[in-house]
Parts: sequence; C-alpha cells; structure tokens
Amino acid sequence: MPRLLDGLRILVLEDEFLIAMDVEQLCRDYGADDVVIARDLAEIDRQSVASRFDAAIVDLMLGGTSTLDFASRLRESGVPFVFASGYSDMDEIKVAFPDVRLVTKPYSGGDLVEAVASACGRGPVI
Repeated sequence: MPRLLDGLRILVLEDEFLIAMDVEQLCRDYGADDVVIARDLAEIDRQSVASRFDAAIVDLMLGGTSTLDFASRLRESGVPFVFASGYSDMDEIKVAFPDVRLVTKPYSGGDLVEAVASACGRGPVI
C-alpha cells in the first residue's frame, strides 16, 4: 500500500462516529503519524490548528453546524484540507472554495486518501 500520507498529522472533522473511526484507520493505513478526530468545532483549539496539523478532512456540517467559517480559517492558516461530505448544495462550496477538493459521501477510501495527498502536494493531481 503506498504511504501517501506518510508522516502527516491529520485533523478529521466528522460527527458520525463510525465514519470517523474508518477515516482514522484509513489515514493510519496510508502512513499518517497522528490522526485527531473532532466531532464538534468546540473540541478544537482554533489557535493551534496550523501548528498541530499538516492537513484536515472536513465534513461540511457537524451536528447541524456549518464548518465553512472554520474551513476559511484553515485556508488563511495555510493548512491544506479537503471536504468530505454528503451535503447536497455543492454550488456554494465550489464558489467559496474553488481550489478545495470535495469528496462526496459515500466515498471510497482511495478517493479520500488521494484527495488529502493531492491537497498536500503529494501523489497525482486530478
């Protein structure tokens, strides 16, 4: 298995427990050093995200709360990220984040890993 995420510290914003567990294991299988799951934005110290993480996987809605403001802060901090979501209105996302890859649920693990690797400048860009 290629270690596309080798050495990366990844933040996973996902409120569905089983999906979060699957994504954590997937990242570890592809070489991530550290994977931190946050099921709520309140769990995240917004000041330290840029220093603690190399990349993020962001669900668009956490417990009914939009993560778009948080995603804007990630972009301002220079932390690469991808959206992973079942959210249906994609036009708003494409306008606000034209350079950010959206992996729609249900997604394959390979697609998600490749999107994160690509966001971090690794692997093939699609």
